[in-house]
Amino acid sequence: MIISVASGKGGTGKTTVAVNLAKSLSNIQFLDCDVEEPNAHIFLKPKIKDRIPVSIPIPEIAKDKCNFCGQCAKVCAYNAIAVLKKDILVFHELCHGCGSCSYFCPQQAIKEVDKQIGVVEIESSNNLQFVHGRLNIGQAMSPPLIRAVKQYINPTRTAIIDAPPGTTCPVIEAVKGSDFCLLVTEPTPFGLYDLTLAVEVLRRLKIPFAVIVNRAGLGDNRVDDYCRKENIAVLMRIPFKREIAASYAKGMLLVNEYPDFKQRFNELFDSIKHCRA
Repeated sequence: MIISVASGKGGTGKTTVAVNLAKSLSNIQFLDCDVEEPNAHIFLKPKIKDRIPVSIPIPEIAKDKCNFCGQCAKVCAYNAIAVLKKDILVFHELCHGCGSCSYFCPQQAIKEVDKQIGVVEIESSNNLQFVHGRLNIGQAMSPPLIRAVKQYINPTRTAIIDAPPGTTCPVIEAVKGSDFCLLVTEPTPFGLYDLTLAVEVLRRLKIPFAVIVNRAGLGDNRVDDYCRKENIAVLMRIPFKREIAASYAKGMLLVNEYPDFKQRFNELFDSIKHCRA
């Protein structure tokens, strides 16, 4: 089973839920797909054994062959190429590496060259396998690196995916193909607003989901009212306590610091299986 953990906004406790769930279970694979700022390793402390560079193909123009017809710019869905009167500009940050420009170039003046955008790091252990991606500083194209991380999903284990925050393309790439998604939110106006956006994304993707309320007791009841109205299950509540925040700040796991949480996360996993049944 593939369980993704997502949130409509950053800072809701998504990684807290993902790492503690992973450490509560056995035969687990953890994939940190928040490749722009991965931090699950701070809590799980893997010993990285393998590092695999990840690249995407980007166009390289042979200007001695080019007649500046503009066909490459016309077929580029991402506006990564601009053709001027006697020059061509390639915006590598916008390029998705789809290959349309080189395929449709009538002069065969475009070839693709690899551009490294990041690295996948892997650690394998008997109980918990760990995979995460690190996007290179200055790179804007994270979905290809997220896809590279997900290529290592082990179907013999329960996979837990820590998705990026928000509701944009990287999140969709991370949760796509999940059997179930946990949406972590907080009982605040911002938490509710971003939760509604995340719910719409998962409904369009047809991925079963439920909600976890972190910092319960901090705000008001509007998140609960929304979940009741939309018939969304709330599977767990993590209380708003200073000692929990202090443990997180030190890179400690709730299930290690507070033993009752291990039982609660095991019950969460049972609830997920029940929701899918």
